[in-house]
Amino acid sequence: MNLEQMLQYFKSSERIMGNVTKWVEIPAREAVLCDFPDCIDARIVNALRSRGIYRLYSHQASAVNEVEKGRNIVVVTPTASGKTMCYNIPVLNSILKNQESRAIFLFPTKALSQDQMTELHELITEAGVDVKTFTYDGDTPQSARKAIRQAGHIVMTNPDMLHNGILPHHTKWTKLFENLKYVVIDEIHHYRGVFGSHLANVIRRLRRICNFYGSNPQFICCSATIANPVELAEKIIGGKVVLIDNNGAPSGEKHIIFYNPPVVNKELGIRRSSLMEARMFAEMLIRNGIQTIVFTRSRLNVEVLLTYLKDIFHGKMRSENRVRGYRGGYLPKQRREIERGLRDGSVTGVVTTNALELGIDIGNLEACVLCGYPGTIASTWQQAGRAGRRNSVSAAILVASSSPIDQYIVNNPDYFFGSSPENGLINPDNLVILYNHIKCACFELPFQDDEKFGVETTQEILSYMEEARLVRHVGNRWHWMSDVFPSDEISLRSASNENFIIIDITEPQHRVIGEVDRFAAPMLIHEEAIYIHEGQQYQVEKLDFDDKKAYVRKVDVDYYTDANLAVDLKVLDVFREDAGRKIQKSCGEVMVTALVTMFKKIKLYTHENIGYGPVNLPEIEMHTTSYWVSLPEELQRDITQLDMQNGLLGLSNVLANSAPIYLMCDPRDIRVVHQVKSPFTQKPTIYIYDNYPGGVGFSEKLYELHQELFVTAKRMIEQCSCESGCPSCVGPLNEFSGDGNPKEITLKLINIVLEDVCTGI
Repeated sequence: MNLEQMLQYFKSSERIMGNVTKWVEIPAREAVLCDFPDCIDARIVNALRSRGIYRLYSHQASAVNEVEKGRNIVVVTPTASGKTMCYNIPVLNSILKNQESRAIFLFPTKALSQDQMTELHELITEAGVDVKTFTYDGDTPQSARKAIRQAGHIVMTNPDMLHNGILPHHTKWTKLFENLKYVVIDEIHHYRGVFGSHLANVIRRLRRICNFYGSNPQFICCSATIANPVELAEKIIGGKVVLIDNNGAPSGEKHIIFYNPPVVNKELGIRRSSLMEARMFAEMLIRNGIQTIVFTRSRLNVEVLLTYLKDIFHGKMRSENRVRGYRGGYLPKQRREIERGLRDGSVTGVVTTNALELGIDIGNLEACVLCGYPGTIASTWQQAGRAGRRNSVSAAILVASSSPIDQYIVNNPDYFFGSSPENGLINPDNLVILYNHIKCACFELPFQDDEKFGVETTQEILSYMEEARLVRHVGNRWHWMSDVFPSDEISLRSASNENFIIIDITEPQHRVIGEVDRFAAPMLIHEEAIYIHEGQQYQVEKLDFDDKKAYVRKVDVDYYTDANLAVDLKVLDVFREDAGRKIQKSCGEVMVTALVTMFKKIKLYTHENIGYGPVNLPEIEMHTTSYWVSLPEELQRDITQLDMQNGLLGLSNVLANSAPIYLMCDPRDIRVVHQVKSPFTQKPTIYIYDNYPGGVGFSEKLYELHQELFVTAKRMIEQCSCESGCPSCVGPLNEFSGDGNPKEITLKLINIVLEDVCTGI
């Protein structure tokens, strides 16, 4: 049975179609082609022609032309649309015109940089030109590093290596920085929140060093579809960009199927396991020889699904390797072997985490099964885009889990298929992040008296650093005087440099497997917590709070832990506020004092509460930004204290799940707290704050998205099939007090907010 026959079988199956919430057929589209721009060197044109490329797609030609005019660009087109050509052609072209030209290519992962390296090498070899391209990351041998610094025309690296391995040692990279013509930032939508805020400061440092050496590079950025690609790119590179979104790539007919597993317990809102339903689809496809990729949210689920699917070929000679797993933890040699098998067709099915989401060349598969919503529309399209040849039919099946975000997506397909509402948000001027990068910048080059590093208050920050004996002011310059190597103290993936390291003590040879910032540590790595790293579960055996170390051991349990956080929140400053007739919305700076009091054990898949435990840790304080909504004081006369408490709790739970839909963030990146009578507003108030010191821009965006946020929250609750509340909407019923209906009271509060918005309009 081929894929088209399989799709017809799905359509005729009541078991399947009874749970399909949307089936969209995206018609095939022809390529929009343009002639090679005259500026491209004939050797590149001949190399492309020898590979069967006689014309460029419209977006590729536009990108080459805009770069030729000296402009920074951001290319926003779907997966597998040939974005690589948008930077490979102009960069090679520049080097062929001037052998001294240099370029830096930034990729978010090592695997992606290795893959792009292979593609670029093939083009260079075909063109018969002498362009030296190297990957420079943690795996690069010491013996090769000197040659790369001296002779590399194109240096492929990642933001972490640029931050810690290249910029602080710029005197060894003189040739690169004197002649740096281009900086390519691929997959720019990955750089959001804390990571993006760090990268923007790394680019500020890069520009500073380039200015010192007399170069002024152009930036070529590529992104998946998000709501604000230009805004995000401009904040990261600190300059204007031209948007290229006239996609000219062809595509075959594509079927996108949204599937919601059947309800097995209506009262509790529990559905059949998304893992088991994804297994059903994958098994049918793989049994029929349809090359399929299955994406899951965790490494654990990869191994569970892989075990199930390998049974298809169990006992058949030489067929065991037709279904493979692919995730973090596999050795590079094993990964390359699996990628090769997918390209040549010897592997029929692969089960993976998002490790294969990025543009690594794995050929063109026919079907994709997504076990759970990947978290953003951009990631969903990236994963779905891994299936589909240009002229043939392909299918992507999203199997929803019971989580509120999954349920919202699967029940509101128009939201998904409309223009992307997701914003990539960063805050490069977050004081904690900025201060750390000014330290790095001062180590790299002295600051001048009138120099600004992104903010007007640069000189004040340097004066503060002088008091801390980190810098010294001599003449009109600020010089680094500490013996500390500042970039070593900064992780680009965390706002705080006071990180707790996590040590796996399962084997006699202990190893560090990760780190957690100081503010998240009490929630995630308290003693007896289940810490999940790349899908593997670990139990925290000991937390050494003073030495910032957590000792963990591998376990295999059917639950995860969620800590109860007692939060005291004080408003320090109001940045913006808008009072309606009854409702007031505001955003500003707050101080959060948090104390973890206990933790719950929650069963996987069903989200049932199966136990409790105490937590004894010190209180922590954090200055951050928040958005808050105050309900009218007179409500307390109409609604009992218990109902108000339940309604605010339900509203907190649902807002915690509706906000990430717009922010492209993990639900853990924000926190929601409620106060029946806020000391600051004297009214019932809901606060949503950035869960990072200094904030990264989420609160300000939520202030602007006030109406959309509450409309989405209302839909989440109304579309849930439970009777009084469940984990898919307002939260598990056992979290609420009394015998009222939390679902009804939460909806009542939301309607009051929305009525005020409509009246205000």
